[in-house]
This record gives sequence, C-alpha cells and structure tokens, in this order.
Amino acid sequence: RHTVIFWWVSQHAQTERLKKWIDILVATPGRLLDLMNQGFINLKNVEIFILDEADRMLNMWFINDVKKVLTKLPTKKQTLFFSATMPKEILTLANSILHNPVKVEVAPVSSTADTVKQAVYSVKKHDKKLLLAYLLKNPSIVSVLVFTRTKHWADRVVKDLEKVWVVAEAIHWNKSQNARQRALNNFKTKQTRVLVATDIAARWIDVDDLSHVINYDLPNESETYVHRIWRTWRAGQSGIALSFCDGEEVEYLQDIQKLIWRKIDIVEDHPFAVKMQQAQISAQKKTSSPQKTFSSKRKRNYR
Repeated sequence: RHTVIFWWVSQHAQTERLKKWIDILVATPGRLLDLMNQGFINLKNVEIFILDEADRMLNMWFINDVKKVLTKLPTKKQTLFFSATMPKEILTLANSILHNPVKVEVAPVSSTADTVKQAVYSVKKHDKKLLLAYLLKNPSIVSVLVFTRTKHWADRVVKDLEKVWVVAEAIHWNKSQNARQRALNNFKTKQTRVLVATDIAARWIDVDDLSHVINYDLPNESETYVHRIWRTWRAGQSGIALSFCDGEEVEYLQDIQKLIWRKIDIVEDHPFAVKMQQAQISAQKKTSSPQKTFSSKRKRNYR
C-alpha cells in the first residue's frame, strides 16, 4: 500500500489514508513534519529512506526540514539519495549526513545532456518577449514549457503571450493548488500550448509529450539548467531545449557549458539577435567513472 502527502490539499483525506498500514509513503518535507507534529505519522519503523532530487532537497529551501526528518528516523536503515546532479557543496553536505556512502553513477551529466538538442538565442533583455512570440509562430513547437526565474516574470510572460493570441498559463506557488492543477491539466490535454513555470513550481510537473523547453531566463545555477532540459527528454525521446541569453547572462551560459562539457550552438539568425561571443570551455570531455556496485552486506550498513 502507498499514499502521498503534500500541502494545499485536504489534510483530512490524507490522514484518513494514513490510518491504514502504509508500505510506501511519498511526502514533501513540510507536510511530513506537520503531520508528524500532529501525531499522525511515526517514522520509527522506516527501513528505507529515499531523498529524490537530493541536490534540490538539500539546498537552502529544504535543508532544515530534511534534517528534522532525519532526526526522527531509526539508526538502522538504508538511506538513498537520488539526483541528476550533485554539486560539490551539496555533496559535502550529503557526506555529513550519510555514513560511508557508495556513489552509483548511472550516466554522467554530459552524456544525458547530449540526448537533448540545445541552442542559445542571443537577445537583448527587453526583446525576449518578441523573440518568444516569433519562435511560437513555428507550428512544430506544439507543447512548450517556458522557465522564468521569478513568479513576477512568469505572470508577465503569460500576459505578453496573450496579447499575441497565444494560449498560455503560469504555474507558481502564488497560485492555489486548484489553479496549478487546472493549468497542468489544460497543458496535458493540449488546451494550453504554453505553460510558464518557475523552477520550484515545476518540480512536480510530469508531462510525457513535451516538444520544447524554453529558458526565458538562464538559471544562475547551472545544475538547474540540467533539471529543466531533461523535462523534454522523457522515455528515451530526444527533446529540444532553447535558451534566451542577454548580456547579463553570458556568465551563466559559461557555467552551464562547463557543467555539461559541451558548447551550445548560438543562434544569431533571427530578427532580435545581438552579437555574442561563444563562451569558451575546454573541449576535453570528462571521463565518466565506472559504475560502482555494492554488496548486500554493504547495502545494509549504508545509512
């Protein structure tokens, strides 16, 4: 038996399900702590603790909640951290939490990023809305997830698209749970062509048939870029990720290219192009570490 608990939905429905024996509980840290404090959940019998998207869960947004949850877990357990990327500072933090962990690398960031077709459009900041409208004239861009850095810009992009008759909706944490779910359903059923999202809100977006990801703003954390573009690479499908880069974001582009160990093609053949020198990175490819395995004995001691 399994169930899921998170904020912004009826607590009663969730606690009723928790009254039955649960084998697998999927939870957000905040809601989990809330129901633990109310006495609905006890973690003393947990055998396996999994932290998905560990690089995001251990950043400033969630680290305190995660640490509180860890103190309520039994000493004898298996702890697994799953993550698409693991920056050094997060890895250091993870090592302080885990006991003698074993790293299992399925595929390096560079090889997975290669499965997504990527391009960067050089553009002035105030021309980004015009460039987005221009690109959306292409009928092959059927279903697109647009990322912005802030909630304010997500709403603003939607308003700009509505002015040129493009059906778009925004999804971020200032929206109610019902509004977010409605926007996501409209997007999945193709009633909405463009879904504009912030990174935090996009964490729970699961869309299989996504033709394009567009980075309206380049993220200031290069690992976030990887999380974004992989959303258009689902079930082995090759996706397309387009990014807008203004003069203030060139440094972000350089960091991204260093992380994925490849140069991203810069597109200047469009009406709003500005000259931008290709960010230079080493042409040397990272050598991926061989996949490590561990025995069942080691696994039992892995916590």
